[in-house]
Amino acid sequence: MSNRFKPKYNIKKGDKVVVIAGDDKDLKKPRTVLQVIIDKGRVVVEGVNIVSKHTKPSATNTKGGIVKVEAPIHISNVQLWDAKAGAPARIKRTRDNGKLVRISKKSGEAIK
Repeated sequence: MSNRFKPKYNIKKGDKVVVIAGDDKDLKKPRTVLQVIIDKGRVVVEGVNIVSKHTKPSATNTKGGIVKVEAPIHISNVQLWDAKAGAPARIKRTRDNGKLVRISKKSGEAIK
């Protein structure tokens, strides 16, 4: 995907999010984002969408076998967690001294 039309998302690696749709939906349990796949609009969230992956023996994994890993889910199925409000919140982006800052619409606090 070209940089000219690259989408901008409010979610970054390391953010606390809640899953708002799907099998792992839980609006009270914040989880950590492990990876954001910008080109496909997907995120890998810790402990969500666990799949079984069959692996061959290799130098790092000499036994091989079945491994449980997190698969990506669509970015629209997660929402940022507002720690001050203790609930999921929508985000607005504003400039502060030339730097882009994400602000929670629920509490008005900046998201770190």
